Amino acid sequence: MKKFVQSRLWFFAFICLLGSWITDLYGQYVMPDVMDTASIQSQLDYIEERTRIYNDFRAIREDIFRKMKANILDSLVQSRSEIEQMNRTLRERNQQITSLNSDLGTAREERDAAIRNRDSLSFFGIQLNKTLYNSIMWFIVLGLAVLAVLLFLLFKRTHTVTAQTRKELENTREEFEEYRKSSREKFEKLVVNHHNEIMKLKRS
Repeated sequence: MKKFVQSRLWFFAFICLLGSWITDLYGQYVMPDVMDTASIQSQLDYIEERTRIYNDFRAIREDIFRKMKANILDSLVQSRSEIEQMNRTLRERNQQITSLNSDLGTAREERDAAIRNRDSLSFFGIQLNKTLYNSIMWFIVLGLAVLAVLLFLLFKRTHTVTAQTRKELENTREEFEEYRKSSREKFEKLVVNHHNEIMKLKRS
């Protein structure tokens, strides 16, 4: 009975040892999930934690090494693809920026031209700023006003002189008429006196 129990114990221990060895063997060759799902950094951390260093060398399973290499290459290819896509997007954005800058420059030129047209007027075929145009027009208006005042004063003075001259002329004419009349009367008296004298001389 005792041998039977011992044999059962040895058999159980053998089964446990065999199961542990099979589990270790299976665990060594089954690819960890982290190699399929985690990032490259997590995979490196996993390998660093699960491998040992011997004489400055780190032993890595061949299948995990190949899987790691494939993952890194896939990541590099994906990164290059993303970089190329980003470069294409960057070129497109640069082209759009250049186009927008060109449109912006054109819009600014059109705006400046519109402002110049709004703030300028044509004066004898010359484009002048509104402020300068208004200044010129006000100068012309003031000049015309001053000229009109001067002409009015000159006309008033001329009218006054003319009226005074006409009055003096009338006075002179009246004086001339009186002089002529008095001269005529004197001449007539003189002729009569002369005739009388002649008649006296004939009688004597």
